[in-house]
Amino acid sequence: MSVPLIDVPADLLAELRRVRAGADNDHDAALSALGLRSLTGGMQNDLYLWTSPHGDDVVIKLYVKTDRQRVEREWAALTLLAPHQLNTVPVPLWRDEAPVEPAIGMTRLHGQPLIEAADQLTALRALAHTTTQLQSVPLTGPLAALPRIDTGEHYMVRLTQAWPELLASQPSDPLTPAMQHLLAAWQRSDEAELVAAPAPPVLSRGDANLLNWMTTNDGAAACVDFEYAGYSNVAFDAADLIEHISGRAVPDSIWTQLLPDLGVTGANRQEFAANQRTCALRWLAVLWKQRDRRRDEFTVQHERVEMLFSSTNPYA
Repeated sequence: MSVPLIDVPADLLAELRRVRAGADNDHDAALSALGLRSLTGGMQNDLYLWTSPHGDDVVIKLYVKTDRQRVEREWAALTLLAPHQLNTVPVPLWRDEAPVEPAIGMTRLHGQPLIEAADQLTALRALAHTTTQLQSVPLTGPLAALPRIDTGEHYMVRLTQAWPELLASQPSDPLTPAMQHLLAAWQRSDEAELVAAPAPPVLSRGDANLLNWMTTNDGAAACVDFEYAGYSNVAFDAADLIEHISGRAVPDSIWTQLLPDLGVTGANRQEFAANQRTCALRWLAVLWKQRDRRRDEFTVQHERVEMLFSSTNPYA
């Protein structure tokens, strides 16, 4: 199957950018006149739903942020996946390489937010199945040479350089000794070496946020947002998924059941454990910087990291 590319709706995009620039007083009415409506869920960039002249629903993603090769990554991932007909990822339709606010058109996926599923275990098992399918697609093209955004090595830079320097600059903060103690425990271990160890590369979405997943009517799990895509490895992506801040909505009793589904086996269990603690510490560093306005989240993450380094760790 070839990617079903269609012509770029250049006139529509030009009018959309004109509306976005404030050319019309009534923004919503102007969008409606173009057959567009805003979609929620685009955290970094903006999404619109357009009904094409043929009656098809098209999602238009307009990139406000173009750093980190976001457009190139997403287009490469979607075009790599399209021939495999997974039905759980958008199909790319066209790409508009405008110098300002470039855009991609893709098919619309239907479903309910996975994070709200009543049966979390079943929903997350479907997520794991889709993830395995993505990882089994042979890496070719740009993504074969492009690591995903936020790799384990990137997290280690924060933990060995940026965060220690920040902590050292605030010796009077009552939390500083506890944070330094956890960092020291991590640095005494061999986990940095395990995180950096070579592993077979697989395709990765590069974003572990559960908000990007939905359950479909046939029980599958579909995902969107590939702008951080690149190559990774199974152990790191499993750890990054479980330790993402959105994953705190899922109890460890469910995550531990899903380890085999996520590709964690006896062969890579040590690598997974090292990556898991590294990912959890990275989130603690992120929340430490925001601890005044995200106090509850920081407290939960602090307790979690201490648990992962203790004898009560359910993943050990």
